[in-house]
Amino acid sequence: MKLKALLVDDEINILKNLQMIIPWDSLDIELIGTAKNGQIALEMAREHRPNLILCDIRMPVMDGIEFLGALREFDADAEVIMLTGYQDFNYVRSVMRYEVKDYILKPIDYEELENTISRLADGIRERNVEQISMQQEWKQVFHLAYEKILYDRLVDLGGGSTKPFAKLHDMDEHAFSFAMMLVDVADYTKKERTWEEKERKLWNFAIHNLLQENLASFGVQSSVLQVRSGEWCVLIETMPPETFERQQCLAWGELLRQAVESYLKLTIRVALHQSPVSLEQLARTYKSLQRSLNLSHNAHAGVVLSEKARGNSDTPEQLWDRIEEMVTGLKRCDRRRTETALKELNDSFRQLPEASFERIAPILHYLCIHLLREMRGMDVMTNEEETAIWRQIDRNQGIRETMSVINKLVDLSLDSVMKKKTSDVLMLSAKDYIERNLSTELSIDALADYLGISGSYFSLLFKQQFNETFVEYVTKQRMEMAKSLLALSDKSVTQIGQMVGYVERRYFTRVFSKYTGMLPSEFRDRHQNQIGEADIPAWAMHHREK
Repeated sequence: MKLKALLVDDEINILKNLQMIIPWDSLDIELIGTAKNGQIALEMAREHRPNLILCDIRMPVMDGIEFLGALREFDADAEVIMLTGYQDFNYVRSVMRYEVKDYILKPIDYEELENTISRLADGIRERNVEQISMQQEWKQVFHLAYEKILYDRLVDLGGGSTKPFAKLHDMDEHAFSFAMMLVDVADYTKKERTWEEKERKLWNFAIHNLLQENLASFGVQSSVLQVRSGEWCVLIETMPPETFERQQCLAWGELLRQAVESYLKLTIRVALHQSPVSLEQLARTYKSLQRSLNLSHNAHAGVVLSEKARGNSDTPEQLWDRIEEMVTGLKRCDRRRTETALKELNDSFRQLPEASFERIAPILHYLCIHLLREMRGMDVMTNEEETAIWRQIDRNQGIRETMSVINKLVDLSLDSVMKKKTSDVLMLSAKDYIERNLSTELSIDALADYLGISGSYFSLLFKQQFNETFVEYVTKQRMEMAKSLLALSDKSVTQIGQMVGYVERRYFTRVFSKYTGMLPSEFRDRHQNQIGEADIPAWAMHHREK
């Protein structure tokens, strides 16, 4: 980290000596200039903000003490070394109140001065690194808290601890306004049936990062929230709401769609809400966008605009309400709520003539997919049970047969949910949270707060559930993801380290070497030479060829 220094003295020879004798380059310090009095030095300090200033006390126009007083009005961080030929204690005492770190008596001992400069420069660099680290940590903590609130509002499940972020939760519902998009992998349920768990995680990770990278390039404040596997909610801050520009948002949505298709060779569907969305509208708008994507005939053509009317013109609003009520009850493990909504849904469909199946079929298909994806996220079905359900759905049966499948799905889910212990549900949430936030700072305290339990209880449950500590589990997940990225992409080791949660390359390399017994570069060389093209996903192959 190159520092900047300013030399201030009214004696030309001293300025020349300071420039020539002190090895500024080897100290990695850039001299931004010299000044013969405090007034000139003050102008230069305002413009260049030097980290280190060597300043004489006795000078014409503005002396060193007056200069220091004016400097501290706008710069409290610059380190100052005073140069003086006067050993009067009053002078020394007068500069101490301006936080002068050291003073050098004239005639100058240049070896002593070099050591002093080197020591202060090291201190400045350490503080800068520490300050940057603290700023990043605070930004990360705040961002995680901010995204937790958005996610909670989005899925509308309630519960959880909010004490550390009470002020954020108490904020005016209309204080924030967002452009809201829903991104979904086309035909995701079919792909999910063929993907192995590791491949599914890699695809989700790649898409999430690509969305974040492209949104950052748009220069907008945004959050990418993975709501469930293969589905992300993109929230772009538009404050005040009048700044919402639909055409601009449509263009951004299309760029995201094209980026994923070009880079990952994967088709995504994007739906945009037509107007700005407040915090209190997040959950309702999310459900509306889901319906727009799943029931639109143009979902593959480009960015879909949400329907202004709920559902379609032939579908009563009560039908959508019962579907959402049933899914919400299922996610909240509320048997009575789920069964009541399911009974009302069955009654509604029984009243429909079989001839209307063609019109109702997309809604039933949407409901089946909706339930299956929610159940996969809740981990309440075995692979065999899911495969059997898909076989029944793929037969394209009538209304009554399809409703029978839906009833079976709900019964399976309720039975499985009710068998789960509270601790199992908590740890499933923890696992999901870790998977969604692998590239961010993860800690026991953050997870415990997210789940609304104490850190010690979280650690106990985690070890019982996964048979390893939280740190061991997170490290393993990060290292396995890093191994896949090193083998399948040409991103730099530093970039991959950052993608899996390690800001510093040196620390990432140390952890990776301990985990695999190889340096990241060694692992990449070995595995990219061994891997065959048939084993490389399309997105990785495309990137390697570019």
